[in-house]
Amino acid sequence: MLYALFASLGAGLLVLDQWFKAWIVENLPLGQSMPFLPGIMQLRTVHNYGAAWSSFSGMRWLLLGVTSCIVLAVLFVVVRGYVRHPLGLLAASLVISGGLGNIIDRARFGYVVDMFDLTFMNYPVFNIADICIVCGSFLGCAYYLWLYEKYDKKETRHGEADADHNGN
Repeated sequence: MLYALFASLGAGLLVLDQWFKAWIVENLPLGQSMPFLPGIMQLRTVHNYGAAWSSFSGMRWLLLGVTSCIVLAVLFVVVRGYVRHPLGLLAASLVISGGLGNIIDRARFGYVVDMFDLTFMNYPVFNIADICIVCGSFLGCAYYLWLYEKYDKKETRHGEADADHNGN
């Protein structure tokens, strides 16, 4: 049940990301901006041919490959049952949905559509998929640091634990 809940959340965020990107492309010409949250953020259509801060710009296939490997690795640890705690599952669903959102753009267009532009500081323009990836990564780190060992780490067999404690 918990897996279905987080899969539904991830699917919903992926749909929201793709819908909002399509809306931006349709309603706001490339490079143009419109107010969104005055003093905080504006909407501006940007085509990002790289990753964060336009790093690896123009390396479409490398970025597709790396992002796909990350999404598949996170999916693998969830399917194999290494992550069972709700915080870990939330983190995984966010990373997977965000990764898929940017994979779809990069595969279809050769770039990722970004639209959120912070006006109160100099920061790269980003999208909903990026928000999912960043939040999922932070939550995943918190889960791993504070919850994984207590809730999801597989127990060692008694003989293995004794051998480790005896220095063997």
